[in-house]
Amino acid sequence: MKNHPKGSAKLLNAWAFYDWANSVYSLVIASAIFPIFYGAITIVKDEQGIILDDTIRFLGINFNNDSLISYVTALAFLVVSIISPLLSGISDYVGNKKSFLKFFCYLGAVSCIGLFWFSLDNLWFGLLCYFLALIGFWASLVFYNSYLPDIAFPDQQDKISAKGFSLGYIGSVILLIFCLLMILNYEWFGFENEGLPTRLSFVLTGLWWIGFSQYTYFHLPKGNKQQSMTRNVLFNGYRELQKIWNSLGEETLLKRYLMAFFTYSMAVQTIMLIATYFGIEELDWGEQDATTGLIFSILLIQLVAVAGATLTSRLAIRIGNIKVLIYLNLFWILICVYAYFITTPQEFYVAAASVGLIMGGIQALSRSTYSKMLPETKDTASYFSFYDVSEKIGIVIGMSMYGAVAQITGSVRNAILFLIIFFIAGVILLMRVPKAVPLES
Repeated sequence: MKNHPKGSAKLLNAWAFYDWANSVYSLVIASAIFPIFYGAITIVKDEQGIILDDTIRFLGINFNNDSLISYVTALAFLVVSIISPLLSGISDYVGNKKSFLKFFCYLGAVSCIGLFWFSLDNLWFGLLCYFLALIGFWASLVFYNSYLPDIAFPDQQDKISAKGFSLGYIGSVILLIFCLLMILNYEWFGFENEGLPTRLSFVLTGLWWIGFSQYTYFHLPKGNKQQSMTRNVLFNGYRELQKIWNSLGEETLLKRYLMAFFTYSMAVQTIMLIATYFGIEELDWGEQDATTGLIFSILLIQLVAVAGATLTSRLAIRIGNIKVLIYLNLFWILICVYAYFITTPQEFYVAAASVGLIMGGIQALSRSTYSKMLPETKDTASYFSFYDVSEKIGIVIGMSMYGAVAQITGSVRNAILFLIIFFIAGVILLMRVPKAVPLES
């Protein structure tokens, strides 16, 4: 472990590089190859590609395949929202947040590798690996995000946050392209069909995540040691969250921003999680290969998102963080309306490019805006736990609503249209933030 001063280039770059390591989960598992793989083994189609059956029997109940995976996703996020305050409180209390970051990194990566054995005959194990991989990824982000105010000064945080997301997009695209070549040209690699290389993509994701994260661990400090361990420490995180909740009465700006973030993030994260499932079931791919088209769409999103995150950071310097977030929410509303009517791959590509343009920007700017609003404190993990719990509870609500709408109506379109409500509410709530205290970028 190296000791670098706060704000040093080496420390900032090492922190941002964790995005390079872990973002392969977001792309390969959450967005691209696994959703396509899941759809392939859970949907029965005729020779023309028309869906004949998309139900899965699990726990004695017939689920729509989209509903089942959304419920598992919601449950995993619920677990994350419960354990995050517990763990982040402990990490700041005893000063070992890096150990927690490592643990959840390894949990998520090993679970990704376990998806190699996902099958309908092995459904329990496959869903468990998916469940634990999601927990590992998102729980590790609690500790990763909490490092931002520790390693960067306020005027550095927008830029380094955007750099982290950009590195993540680039790294994950590199791995996805390799996996795509391996799947579509399996004979080049000596495989008999695309089944084994698809499953090997999950193994490569786990190995990439573990391997590249070592650079981050080498340079990041252990944490801000506060006090020695006591038997009450297990509940310290919840007590700290209660203190933060109570302090919001005096932190008007922070409270209003968190309300807005909770609302619009609910919709943003849900759309990002279900985008590929939408493309699988709702589009008429005709003679075009759906796998290639969907992965191309996701690659397009990632590549455009690199520029989007950078442009958003620069725009925030000119007009302010909150104004930019309002404009991004308005753009999300337009995308949702457009997505409701699309039926062809070409229209889906337009939607994908639009999503990519604002996806990276809204994530990076939301994180750095919150970091700027925090009061002076060493207890950063608890504050970011509060931020992440808000996000995760929003995802639980969003994914549960999506699953219910998909189960009842059999269509993702209705759920996407429903999410517009949250973006509208997000705009209204963001407009209240500058009235409290002006936020300088």
